[in-house]
Formats: sequence, structure tokens, C-alpha cells
Amino acid sequence: MGGMLSGEGVIAQTIQLALAPVFVLVAIGNIMNILSARLGRVVDRSRHLQREHAQTSGEEHDAVVREIRLVDRRIKLIGRAILLLVLSGLTIGFCVALLFLEELFRVNLQQVAGAAFFVAIALLMSALWMFLQETREATAALRIPKTYLELERKL
Repeated sequence: MGGMLSGEGVIAQTIQLALAPVFVLVAIGNIMNILSARLGRVVDRSRHLQREHAQTSGEEHDAVVREIRLVDRRIKLIGRAILLLVLSGLTIGFCVALLFLEELFRVNLQQVAGAAFFVAIALLMSALWMFLQETREATAALRIPKTYLELERKL
């Protein structure tokens, strides 16, 4: 009975140890929700622009083409960020599995689990970098022209 209690204690400790990576999974899921929503809006905008493409000419057409190029870059950045987040999530899952395998089979997998966690965080950071790039692209495209701001007026 004493050995059983210590075994249950080890499993409880393993579950507690696995909670940190699980919190990272929750964060990854939240970021993926944000990116999915942004992707949906950008795709809708690209469809609108594609319809405008055939109906415009001259400077108006050039403006549409410039925006299509921007939207294309944003779609690629969001797609890459989502890919990196999915890979990060899978790596976190692998890390948690390693923690349980270590206890079940009494093998030392601490270094492998640590390396997997490091890789997962590196993938997450890379995804966040892509997200930052995408938001900067979107912000740059949405700058309000100074003529509308009427900065010469004191309001």
C-alpha cells in the first residue's frame, strides 16, 4: 500500500509538472483564435479587392494592385504564424507525453522533455514575431493621411 501511495504521489507530481506546458497551450490557443479572426477579415478583403481588380483602371487599379500585394503578404504572415503555433502546440503535447512516459517506464527523459519545451517556446516566439510583422503591415497600410488630421488647426 505504501508503494502505491508513492506511485500515486509521483503521478500527481507529474500532473502538476505538466500544468506549466498546458498553460502555454492555452495561450497558443488564444493567439490562434486572434490570428484566425484576422485571417478571416484579410481573406474577405482580398475577395473584395479581387472583384475590384477587374473593374478598375489607371491610378485606381494601381491602388487596388498595391493593396492586393499587401493583403497577400499579410495572408502569408498569418499562415506562417498559425503553422508555427500549431508546431509549438504539438511540441508542447510531446513534452507532456515525455513527462508521463518518464514516470510510466522509469526512464530519464528530462533532457529530451526540456529540449522539447525549449523548441516549443522558440516556435511560439517565432509565431509572435510573425504576428508582430503582420500587425505592423496592417497598421502601416491603415495610416490616416495627414490632410485628414488637419494638424495646422488648433482644436
